[in-house]
Amino acid sequence: MADPVLTFTERGIYCPAGDFFIDPWRPVDKALITHGHADHARWGHKSYLATEVAAPVMRYRLGDIALDTIRFGEVRQIGGASVSFHPAGHIPGSAQIRIEVRGEVWVVSGDYKTEPDMLSEPFEPIRCHAFISECTFGLPVFKWRPEAEVAAEINAWWASNAAEGLTSVLGSYSLGKAQRVLSLVDPEIGPILTHGAVEATNAILREQGLPLPATTQVSADANPKNMTGPLVIAPPSALGTPWMRRFGPSSQAFASGWMALRGVRRRRAMDRGFVVSDHADWDGLLAAIKETGAKKIFVTHGYTDIFARWLKSDGYDAHVLKTEFGSEDADEVTEEEPA
Repeated sequence: MADPVLTFTERGIYCPAGDFFIDPWRPVDKALITHGHADHARWGHKSYLATEVAAPVMRYRLGDIALDTIRFGEVRQIGGASVSFHPAGHIPGSAQIRIEVRGEVWVVSGDYKTEPDMLSEPFEPIRCHAFISECTFGLPVFKWRPEAEVAAEINAWWASNAAEGLTSVLGSYSLGKAQRVLSLVDPEIGPILTHGAVEATNAILREQGLPLPATTQVSADANPKNMTGPLVIAPPSALGTPWMRRFGPSSQAFASGWMALRGVRRRRAMDRGFVVSDHADWDGLLAAIKETGAKKIFVTHGYTDIFARWLKSDGYDAHVLKTEFGSEDADEVTEEEPA
């Protein structure tokens, strides 16, 4: 009997025909990477393959790695497997990976979002026989509102704070979420300041041509106390630390899909929570899976047991795949760069 297209090992998702792994969590010889977040792109592999757009951030985060790049839609033969990368809509450069062996097609989603935004390449449905799907927000309670409505909420909060002489501090993860928030805010309201981890990522993405508003890194020369109504974008790990003392009176908010849950909002102890996610919501997950045409579905990181049961009730051959990928806030562990 021929090997399956992909197998599941203690080091990660493995393709026997191509002798490579996808987003492995243990060191391997050949790693195909869906995107640059820390739970998917880890240090220690002998060689990496990622999209051209994902590569600069990966090099910044992982250092001097042996990284090859591939264009979206380009087909590459690796051993006995045909491989191509397709937009996932999660963050700029994020990809789903399509693997075809002897006419059988499997797709690994990585993290994905089906609703378009102003920065990421739009999600591309891919027909396949088996689909490995994340389900970070795999509960019916998670249904995202239109981006324009969320943008209006954020800007109204910022403008109100500015009128009261407060600094607005918005917690957002430095890769993806911070840039998504920046694409939503109105720079006419006031100056936009950033934590060093956010600004370093902004610089890399700007060099790649992404349209981001002007921002200034928080420093001794850029002191929010000397400004009128600034907005500060900072990773969550910076909130509640001595770094925050320089802002004086402030209102603090957090941007995350988890803000849809009232209990999470209370635990974060923020003044406001804005529901902004780089992952598919419940309807997006179901739509993406349906569009693949696949009947065999493997679900990873999120509400896997509940989501798999739902899929089975709808006629899918659904399985829970245990991985070491994290949730939307897994990337917080990388936010230790100095301000």
